[in-house]
Amino acid sequence: MTERFITSTLNKRDPAREMSLRPPAFADFPGQTRVKEQLELFVRAAKARDEALDHILLCGPPGLGKTTLAYIIANERGTNLKSSSGPAIEKPGDLAGLLTALEPGDVLFIDEIHRLNTTVEEYLYSAMEDFFIDIMLEQGAGARSVRLTVPHFTLIGATTRQGMISAPLRSRFGLNIRLDYYDTDSLSKILKRSAGILGIEIDDDGAREIAGRCRGTPRIANNLLRRARDYAQVRADSVVTGRVAADALEMLQIDRDGLDEMDLRLLEVIISNFGGGPVGLKNIAVSVGEEEDSIEDVYEPFLIQKGYLVRTPKGRVATPKAWEKLGLRPLRGRDDQPELF
Repeated sequence: MTERFITSTLNKRDPAREMSLRPPAFADFPGQTRVKEQLELFVRAAKARDEALDHILLCGPPGLGKTTLAYIIANERGTNLKSSSGPAIEKPGDLAGLLTALEPGDVLFIDEIHRLNTTVEEYLYSAMEDFFIDIMLEQGAGARSVRLTVPHFTLIGATTRQGMISAPLRSRFGLNIRLDYYDTDSLSKILKRSAGILGIEIDDDGAREIAGRCRGTPRIANNLLRRARDYAQVRADSVVTGRVAADALEMLQIDRDGLDEMDLRLLEVIISNFGGGPVGLKNIAVSVGEEEDSIEDVYEPFLIQKGYLVRTPKGRVATPKAWEKLGLRPLRGRDDQPELF
């Protein structure tokens, strides 16, 4: 139970720590070169015209810096940022309170925007396009609406599930930005910067060791950095070297390819219990005792990108690379599906 808790919380958010580690400007934000170039240009252009930016939709797996980029955009534009999340905006009145508190040019950041309920989303349309909202007062024969004018603002929405955003809402974003996983060099820079802020002594080998095992995700990299610091403090000389980082991550059951205990368990269930697939997400979730959303949002994207898993119309299929990872040799049957050897 303890091991599962450790592995399942590697990508968990710690808002207080994340805030202290977030870079304040594009120049301090390693990686995502194409995305930074686009956003920096649009921010500079809007600032020169003294206009609000177009609404921006940031997409990608959790932990890649969507929230950080929202703060950087507001900071570089020289405006305030107000933050909320889709599930927290339960009724139109909640949205009205957020919008009317904005100043011209301010940024409203909504995380998990795909989880907005339909009623709130419909009120958001007029606010995004025409900068007003009509609030209904009372019900029945005496019902009346009050129009509230909102200042020209920029909505930045963040989502890990772009496909769950309705077409009308998606079309109202002027910029649709997708973030990709980070390379080792960018993650090493992030780790060195974080180590300096947290007062952790780490060498280049230590940073690269962690960067190679953090699934291309800065949030996981920073979480692993703190675990490596704890390990170095107790079992080494408080310096995170390559050897110390490797030992710490082995203790956490994170291998050199960045796969943790849950990743391997998912692959093992698909291969051992279901002959390599295809198998549905519900069956996988029940077998490993994990939520479907967690599997689909946290674990699957990395396994698919690294070539261990494939989504098909019939379900998930483990690739030959996954079989080899577990020390098994796949055979092809008459249905062209791997069979346990």
